[in-house]
Amino acid sequence: MIKLREEHERLEHVQLDPRAQKVSDSKGRRLEEEQCPIRTDYQRDRDRITHSKAFRRLKHKTQVFLSPEGDHYRTRLTHTLEVSQISRTIAAALNYNIDLTEAIALGHDLGHTPFGHCGEERLNKIHSTGFKHNEQSLRVVDFLERRNNSPFGLNLTFEVRDGILNHNGPNLPITLEGQIVKICDRIAYLNHDIDDAIRADVLKESEIPQEFLSSLGETHGKRINTLIMDLIENSYEKDVIAMSAEKQEAFSRLRKFMFERVYLNKDAKKEEARAEYIVESLYNFYMQNPDKMPEERAEDYHRSEGPEAVKDYVASMSDRYAVNIYKEIFIPKFWLY
Repeated sequence: MIKLREEHERLEHVQLDPRAQKVSDSKGRRLEEEQCPIRTDYQRDRDRITHSKAFRRLKHKTQVFLSPEGDHYRTRLTHTLEVSQISRTIAAALNYNIDLTEAIALGHDLGHTPFGHCGEERLNKIHSTGFKHNEQSLRVVDFLERRNNSPFGLNLTFEVRDGILNHNGPNLPITLEGQIVKICDRIAYLNHDIDDAIRADVLKESEIPQEFLSSLGETHGKRINTLIMDLIENSYEKDVIAMSAEKQEAFSRLRKFMFERVYLNKDAKKEEARAEYIVESLYNFYMQNPDKMPEERAEDYHRSEGPEAVKDYVASMSDRYAVNIYKEIFIPKFWLY
C-alpha cells in the first residue's frame, strides 16, 4: 500500500509555516497506538470526535435561547460547525495545520450542559468541585467516550487535548492552531448570537450602536469577514494569534453590549430559572439514587467516581432528554395526558 500518511507528514514540513504544529512533532497519545496507514493522528482525532456520542448530542443542546420557536436558531452543534469553518479559513490563510485546527474546533464544546450557560452555572454552584465546560470537554474525550474499552477515552493527541481544555479560560493553548480556535469561538458566538437575538425580538438591528457597525460591518457576513481578515493580517508571521488593537477594542465593546442587552436580558433568560431547577432536581435525585442512572454511569459512581459520575450524567444530557427524564421522575403520568 502507498504510504499516504508518511507522505502527508513529509509534506507538512515542506509546505506549512515553520510556526505550524506538525503532526510528526506531536507529543503523542497517552497510550501509544499503531498508526493508520492513511490518516495522520490529527485526522484520526478529528474523526473520533465526529463519530462520538457526545458530538451527536450537541444538536439538541442550547446555544443561547431555550426552546426557541423556529428552525433557524443556533444549537451547540451548529455553533461548533461555525467555529470549525472560521478556524479552518484562518488556519489555511496562515498556512497552519488545518487538521489539528479542525479537531480542536469540533471537540471544544463537547462538555457543555443542557440549557446552555445557565445549566453550566447551576452545576458549578451545586457540584462540590464546581463545573467548567472546557474541563468537562476534556473529561469527555479522556474518560467518558470509551473507545475499544480504552482507559484513556478517545485517546487523543496531546495538542488536541490541550486546545480543547484551553479554548476557554485564562491560559493560551500551546499551539497557534489552538489559539485560532480560542478566538474563533468568540467571533462565532458573538456574531451568530446577534442574529438569534434579532430573530427572537430581544434585540433590534437599529439598536446596535453605529460605532460597532462602522468598525466591524453592518451585516453578519461583513462582521465575520472583517474579523477574519484582521486576525489574519495581524497574526501573519507572528508567534501569537491576535486581532489588531483597533478591532479588539471594538470587538470587546460589542461583547460588553451583548452581555448587557442579550445574555443578561430578562426576556432572553425568562425560562432559565426553570431550566436551572430541572438541572438541580436531576442532580439531587441521582445523588440520592445513583443506581437509577444508566449502567455505565452507575458503575462509575460505585467504582470510584462518586458524585463525579452524577455530574457527568446530568451534564451529558441534551435539553429535550433532561426535560423528558424530569417529567418521568417528578411528574405523575396522569398529569401528562
